Amino acid sequence: MGKGASSLSEGVMKKILLSYAYVGIWIFLSFTVIVYNKYILDRKMYNWPFPISLTMIHMAFCSSIAYLLVRVLKLVEPVAMSRELYISSVVPIGALYSLSLWFSNSAYIYLSVSFIQMLKALMPVAVYSIGVLFKKDSFKTDTMVNMVSISVGVAIAAYGEARFDSWGVILQLGAVAFEATRLVLIQILLTSKGITLNPITSLYYVAPCCLGFLFIPWIIVEFPVLKQNSSFHLDFVIFGTNSLCAFALNLAVFLLVGKTSALTMNVAGVVKDWLLIAFSWSVIKDTVTPVNLVGYGLAFLGVAYYNHSKLQALKAKEAQKKAAQADEEAGRLLQEREGEGSGRRTESQG
Repeated sequence: MGKGASSLSEGVMKKILLSYAYVGIWIFLSFTVIVYNKYILDRKMYNWPFPISLTMIHMAFCSSIAYLLVRVLKLVEPVAMSRELYISSVVPIGALYSLSLWFSNSAYIYLSVSFIQMLKALMPVAVYSIGVLFKKDSFKTDTMVNMVSISVGVAIAAYGEARFDSWGVILQLGAVAFEATRLVLIQILLTSKGITLNPITSLYYVAPCCLGFLFIPWIIVEFPVLKQNSSFHLDFVIFGTNSLCAFALNLAVFLLVGKTSALTMNVAGVVKDWLLIAFSWSVIKDTVTPVNLVGYGLAFLGVAYYNHSKLQALKAKEAQKKAAQADEEAGRLLQEREGEGSGRRTESQG
């Protein structure tokens, strides 16, 4: 008995430690990619303000590695994907993803890391609102009140921002809107059709599509400037390690969601945001005002309550599913017993 309990507790402890390890790896890589992108794009740091070019480098690198893993090494199975399905489902998702990445990377040129994390707190608001619009979520008054409280908190944080830049805010809010629409469309266009993409297959199908979409604005906006700036030479160490971190982050998402849950990633995201705000203030020396913190604190409480509500709904759904399975099993056993009983009565009559 003692040995059984000990091995069980060891198994549980190992699972908990692994979960914390996955969370830690994801936070570290997400943190690294955000700070690294800020370092490259900021005019006061590496001073390479070409967000479309940086995003295209990431997409080219991720496409190449994904192709290698899927087609050459065959370590990951591709998904059955017809041309019609690719055009109707993957292409719109790729277009939204390219816009989301382009706008979010552009925002680093104009806004501080801390303020960008505060604006990202609006993601649940955007996902829920677009979900209701596309009839993937039902309208609930209490949820909408919570969404309003998050929005008010972000508005207060924006009011207290020392380096407020209207264009940077528009870019970041646009990135949030495009990303939220992409997440909802994944449910509508792929998940509802029984197609599930892990980060490798997702990059295999979506990254080349993003690359194609980004090429159009790149030719118009950034290529002429880069052509004039003949003194620039691509630093393979900087851009190679930056792209590697971006690819590793996708793998970390797969590990975290696959081994824990999407909700765990949401909670870990809140921890990461606070760490980034602290890093931005203490190391990068961005100004974080008391009004910033009060506003983000209010938004944080709203996001925490939203995650808690989702967890409760998930538990209730799981309990309902188990109860339905138990009822089905009980009904099946009852039918079997009744069948056996009628069989015996027939034999006795014979």
